[in-house]
Amino acid sequence: MTVALIIAAVVLILDQITKFLISSNMVLFEDIPVISGFFHITYVQNTGMAWSMLSGQQFLLSLAAFIAIGVMLWVLIYRKPDAVTTVSIGFMMAGAAGNLIDRLMFNYVRDFLNFYIFGYDFPVFNVADIALCIGVGLLILDAFIEERKEKTQ
Repeated sequence: MTVALIIAAVVLILDQITKFLISSNMVLFEDIPVISGFFHITYVQNTGMAWSMLSGQQFLLSLAAFIAIGVMLWVLIYRKPDAVTTVSIGFMMAGAAGNLIDRLMFNYVRDFLNFYIFGYDFPVFNVADIALCIGVGLLILDAFIEERKEKTQ
């Protein structure tokens, strides 16, 4: 459990620092090309989730994040998960908490990482979103590895 909380704290602090730096030094929709045509820093305020789904549903999105964090804490305390699941939960808790803080404080999430992949302008995201993807990705990878182990035994 301690590992998950350390990961969550470090990633949450990084998320909030980067969001603060962007929102205090850029104006809304300002775009700074880092690698032109591929990676830009673009400050946007998202009232939804990925691809602006559920836009304006701050209460619902905040409630979902709060419940998810509660469930993850319950798993850590009562289920004593393996190392990979513990690390995954740490990342997912940080991501959920980082965006929850924004929703509660500002009524939107501060996003700024903007990638253009093969001409597609991918939705702008932040460190909390990366943490969520890492956590979920680790869980999926671990599930595949466990399934392969079971098949070879």
